[in-house]
Amino acid sequence: MLTEVDSRSVLVWRKKEFNMTRLPPPEVQAVYDSFPAVEREKLMLVRQLILDCAASVEAGTVTETLRWGQPAYLVKQGSSLRLGIGKTGLAAIFAHCQSSIISNFATAFGTDFELDGNRAVYLDQLGADELEKLRFLILHGLQYKRAPKARLTVAQMNLQK
Repeated sequence: MLTEVDSRSVLVWRKKEFNMTRLPPPEVQAVYDSFPAVEREKLMLVRQLILDCAASVEAGTVTETLRWGQPAYLVKQGSSLRLGIGKTGLAAIFAHCQSSIISNFATAFGTDFELDGNRAVYLDQLGADELEKLRFLILHGLQYKRAPKARLTVAQMNLQK
């Protein structure tokens, strides 16, 4: 499902196997275009993972916009997820710092990623294993405002692979 594109283990989905029909709005694409190429490639991969995760849990329409100058992904029953370059200069996925999204992710996978407190996960290496782990964060964010019984558990997420 994945192919390696450079020595830094940045991976991209093959278009045949992945739904890549939707382009970002022009103002969002302009922000992506301003990122360094390697980091942009990582962020575009995570962007597509967000869109696919939203479809897999029937999160509804995903609004792609800018929040705090970063590409942001919003769904009605979720918390916004943002993509951008963090303080370290690496690509990162950001969640609302007063939510439990990053802290729950850190409990499960914190030793596998560099974190910026309760605000961001840095995407230094982005291979197949890291993408699977990021699914947990993304699915949690997309379902954050759903009733707890309606959210997927970690076990259910693992069964969906």
